Amino acid sequence: MKIISAEFIKSAVKRSDYPEELLPEVAFAGRSNVGKSSLINTVVNRKHLVRTSSSPGRTQTLNFFRINNQVQFVDFPGYGFAKVPLHVKAQWKSMVENYLKNRRTLKLVIILLDIRRVPSPDDISLIQWLEAFGIAFLIVLTKADKLSKNKCSSQENIIQDSLLIRKEEMICFSAVTRKGRQEILQHIMRVI
Repeated sequence: MKIISAEFIKSAVKRSDYPEELLPEVAFAGRSNVGKSSLINTVVNRKHLVRTSSSPGRTQTLNFFRINNQVQFVDFPGYGFAKVPLHVKAQWKSMVENYLKNRRTLKLVIILLDIRRVPSPDDISLIQWLEAFGIAFLIVLTKADKLSKNKCSSQENIIQDSLLIRKEEMICFSAVTRKGRQEILQHIMRVI
């Protein structure tokens, strides 16, 4: 897929605020500061489409982006550590669950995991939840440039074993080197 256009559509908290269900959607989920915004910017070949931040918890709504007038990307708030009050985190959980349960145009959830870490209970919980509801997902291991090739391979095996998934259900990615960009785009095109 060649990216011709990428634009921010709107932010939403509740279902009545979502854009119309006209295009297939791909959602991006992961812990706070795992690199969701950087991944989306890299995949769509734009530097500042999605605002990035070094402090966790910046994304606090569901943010919708239209890509090539073919697909919409949905950027979720991060889960886990974030510098926000507990009641805000509880609202995020409800907001994301409502979207996942009710959005008919959702075709894929891309779950980002930091390749340097083992999956957290929140990561495992999200995967189990998606499996239970029959929602397709892809695991993307971010920050691959931070490890040597051998260490990357070792971490891939550890993550694969801990999640009980197949190797082809994971893609290694780096926003710095752009490793994995084409594979992610190809996967999205196959699914939509």
